[in-house]
Amino acid sequence: MATWQEFETQAPELAKVARILMERHKHKVLATLRKDGSPRVSGTESQFRDGELWMGSMPNARKAHDLRRDPRMAIHTTSPYTDASDPSAWEGDVKLSGRAVEILDQQTRESFDMPSPDSHLFRIDLTEVTWTRVEADELVIDTWHAGHPPRQLRRK
Repeated sequence: MATWQEFETQAPELAKVARILMERHKHKVLATLRKDGSPRVSGTESQFRDGELWMGSMPNARKAHDLRRDPRMAIHTTSPYTDASDPSAWEGDVKLSGRAVEILDQQTRESFDMPSPDSHLFRIDLTEVTWTRVEADELVIDTWHAGHPPRQLRRK
């Protein structure tokens, strides 16, 4: 596991792109695990603050219940439509996975100006970040796993 700041230290170039794409798109897709182990996808928003990646949730949302029971999760950025005749114009998308740690500390929670005192606040600890894009006629995938240097895969 790594904080966002630790990810930035371990893979600065990938972290820079990932942050730009995460901040460019307000809405993301969150994957959590239901009680029976099947996947659930939900819309979510996130923010960077104090070297961490944060995510909130409305009170009693299903995604918050999922994360309280099993903190494993993944976030996928949304991608804007691009011209199919020029795939390399696509900026790519970012996927990250890790664990969502619920923050119960009242002082920290109050500093986020949450819409309800019963809202949930989670800090995201990372295990993996991937940036996928097209360059010329290749699919390019940059991946980082916590504690390891980033690597790149190219496919034609």
